[in-house]
Parts: sequence; C-alpha cells; structure tokens
Amino acid sequence: MHDDIAWEQAGTPAELKQLKLHVSALRNLTDASDDMWRTLRVWMDNARPGDPYGPILTLVTNSSAGADSAAALLRDTDRDVPAAVAKLERTARDSKSKETKAAREQFLKLTPAERMAFVGRIFVADRSPDIDGVNQEVAERLRPGAPTEQFDTYLDLVWAWWAATSIAMLKGDRGPVQVEEMLTVLERIRDQFTRDNLPLLVDADEVDVNSVLQQHEGRSYVYQLTILDVLPRQLQKAILDYQRAYLQDTRWLDVHLVDYDELEKFSKRLVDEWERAFDHMRSELPDGASDDEKRRAGRNLLHTLSNSTVSIRARFQDPFHARGKRHELADLHKIGWHPDFEEHLAKFLLEGA
Repeated sequence: MHDDIAWEQAGTPAELKQLKLHVSALRNLTDASDDMWRTLRVWMDNARPGDPYGPILTLVTNSSAGADSAAALLRDTDRDVPAAVAKLERTARDSKSKETKAAREQFLKLTPAERMAFVGRIFVADRSPDIDGVNQEVAERLRPGAPTEQFDTYLDLVWAWWAATSIAMLKGDRGPVQVEEMLTVLERIRDQFTRDNLPLLVDADEVDVNSVLQQHEGRSYVYQLTILDVLPRQLQKAILDYQRAYLQDTRWLDVHLVDYDELEKFSKRLVDEWERAFDHMRSELPDGASDDEKRRAGRNLLHTLSNSTVSIRARFQDPFHARGKRHELADLHKIGWHPDFEEHLAKFLLEGA
C-alpha cells in the first residue's frame, strides 16, 4: 500500500491519495499546516518527487484551503503551480515549526526543477464531505443506472460488499480493489433487481445455528429429520436453511421485492415437485420394506430435492431458499421425507399434547 488510497495501472501507482479527516473542529489548510507537510513528506518518500511522469498526488480533506495558500492554488480549477511552489519554498525556509522541520528540509533538498515537477502533480480536494456526507455523495454517484424503486436496498448491498472487502484488505487477505472489479460488482448487484432475479439479503453467518437449534428442537420439521437418522451436521444445515429462508422472505416482503402471492405460488410449486418425487420413492420401495430401508429412502428423497434447481425466480440461483422453504412446508405437515411421515407426525403430536 503506497498511500491511504492508490490507483494502480499494471501494478504501478498512477494516483495516490492522502485522506485527512478532522472531527472535533475544522481547521484551515495553510502553507504551514502539519497536514500539508506530513502529506508532502509521505509523497517525497514514496512517490518519486522529481519524476514529472509520476503518479497524480491528491490530498483529500474536509478542511478548507486557506485563502491565498499553496493548497488553494493546487485545486483542480484555477491552478497556479509556480505560485504554489514559491509559497511552499518560503514556508519551508521561514517556518520555525519542529513538527514540520524534517519535511521542510526534505523539500528544500529537491532541485527547483524537481520541486516544480513534484508540486505540479499535486491536487488538493478540500472541503470534501466528512463521514456523515459520504453516504449521500456515494448515493448520488451510483443513482444513474441503479434500480430506481429499490435504490436504498441496492445501496445497502454495495456498502455491505465494501465493508467486507475493506476488512479483508486490512487483514491482508486480499489485494487492492481494481476499477474493473468495482464495476463488475456494481453490475452484479444491480442485476439482482431484474424481474427474473432477486437480491440475496441474508448471509449464512447472520444465523446462530446452535441458538436456533435449541429454539426449534420441538418443531415438526426437525422431528421429520430426526426420524431419518440424519447426521448432526445435516440437521444443522437444515436449520440454517430454514432460518435463512424465513429471514429472506421477511426482508423481501419488507422492501416490496416480493408479495405473499408470489411466495404462496412458489410453495405450491415445491409441493407439486415433492408429490412427484415422494410418489416415485414409495413406488420403488419393496413390499414389507424394513424401517432401515424406509429411512434410507427418505434420506435419498431429501438429498434429491435438496439438489433441485427449482427456485422462486429463474435467475435466483442460491439453493438455500428452496431448501429452507421445503423445511417450512415440512413444519406445516404439507410434505415429508419418511414414507410413513404422516403416521410418525400423528404420534409426535399425540405425545406432545
């Protein structure tokens, strides 16, 4: 990492940005400002100061460039690089600040031509939005081409991706974000809001499976799995799918991406699919099938439908939702896995009465 933000081309920084945020009180950015000289020192150390073809250097700050300061002369409009160099040279010679001494001395060691090349690559973006204004500015930049009716949800997904990506970069788990990657991510998120698709609004790590397991241990869908003798991890995955599907439906409904009618129609499709598969399973069982054979047949049915590609919309491809909806239907006793699931449920309900 060359700076707070580095824009790279073929692995070489093309633009470096320093970010300066003042929270308690805004200060003017003057020729003697610590912010100015600390930034110049970082760039002199890392950005080939004498190279006129080196990276663009941008100081982004919520402070204001002081009137008639070098910083004011280095905005992207009304620039005057020679005048800015002269002001910085004067300050570098005359200032008595101990905090900026090393940076000022380093600046004066550059030749006049190097100073001109160095400062000529510097741009100051003062009065930039603070953290409270960033969301609004990002929203304004992303709004063109974004889903109009679901823009807030779209923006939430963009921020969620950025938060996860930032954490991964800080931990060293991934490299910097390329512009092409950002554009691809924005397109992928936007594409989830088409008529034949839906956005994923619930991540697996949002669900505390152990907590939900304790809450659901007496539920019918859990019982239907236990009579199949499924493995503990299979049971946990089923509970995760059930809870994620429930939360996903709730959030889609909250932001009006689906309605109850669409969810009901999808449930009917799942029941129809189950009826066909269940009848086939039973027809393949031999007369007088043992309990082990029936449990095995039930596990095979569960496995087969878990791998089904049926989804609520054609391009929504995450299978957890359909799997979770099937467990919801099993909880309502509309479907089951064991060939004799209705008899087992009758006993289960009688024992719990």
